[in-house]
Amino acid sequence: MGHVLVNVKLINPLTGREIETKALVDTGTTFTVIPRHIYEELGLRTVGKRRVKTASGYVDMDESFALVEVGNRRGVSPVLVSSGLNEVLIGVITLEALGLTVDPTTGGLKETEILML
Repeated sequence: MGHVLVNVKLINPLTGREIETKALVDTGTTFTVIPRHIYEELGLRTVGKRRVKTASGYVDMDESFALVEVGNRRGVSPVLVSSGLNEVLIGVITLEALGLTVDPTTGGLKETEILML
């Protein structure tokens, strides 16, 4: 199917400071991951650490939160901060919170149900 790239707005929910950028949707990634320079530019706060398994092994990453906007959907989501990544990865927690899923027929995103069964 290829890569799914989306326009995303990342907002510090405490200050309103925002950044618009492109993001890669990664359904193999649990959390949304942002580069450290975006974390610093937004003035986000670290709320903890997460030990994360990556393709090259385990790494400890700072955890924060941001208001994430994709299309007409927005919500606060946990984010992990990467010192080695240069692009934003949208993970499945954010996709599910926004009620979005990958549509393999279009190569984009589509709305999905938010469940509480």
